[in-house]
Amino acid sequence: MIARLKGIIDELGLDWLVVDVSGVGYLVHCPARTINTLPGLGMPAELHIETHVREAQISLYGFADVRERECFRLLTTVQGVGAKVALAILGALSPDQLVEAILAQDKAQLSRADGVGPRLAARLLTELKDRILTVAGGLHVVSADSETPTPAPAAAAAAGSAGVTADAISALVNLGYGRAEAFGAVTRAMAVPDEASSLEALIPAALKELGQ
Repeated sequence: MIARLKGIIDELGLDWLVVDVSGVGYLVHCPARTINTLPGLGMPAELHIETHVREAQISLYGFADVRERECFRLLTTVQGVGAKVALAILGALSPDQLVEAILAQDKAQLSRADGVGPRLAARLLTELKDRILTVAGGLHVVSADSETPTPAPAAAAAAGSAGVTADAISALVNLGYGRAEAFGAVTRAMAVPDEASSLEALIPAALKELGQ
């Protein structure tokens, strides 16, 4: 199995590229976000690879880092999500945005990806809700069902109540922000204990995270 490729970009498309490795060209399918971070033709590139073997076909899927690849693997465990849809989701959402959308139960955010309708978005939210923390990385995430924020691996714990968290998210949504966007801002604000002490402190801190 191929796990990583390092070579020269020989051809480049919207969601694919050919990497020349010592004279051998490998066709690699990538999320659009990953393609946009790559240098131009003739430039060196390194991609983390997921290899799929299907009867007479071997398909390579490339990602900017290991975490993005892990998100791809997790997405493809959901019924109805093949490689093409998983790439579309990661083309529309970064790993952090994906984690926030799942934890915020934000169907609209997931539906931004081509091929993801309301039913599939609902299935993604249901099936990944309890597993998404495995790809949370260093992102501080707030559990809406618990009394305290749930830290991602290696992240510091932050204090705060579920009621304050929910009220802060609701307030931001009422101001016109998307639910996942509000969830992410509150999550980041909750990482600072002083900001999580009360609703009055949390809302301004979350607005600051949103650039307001």
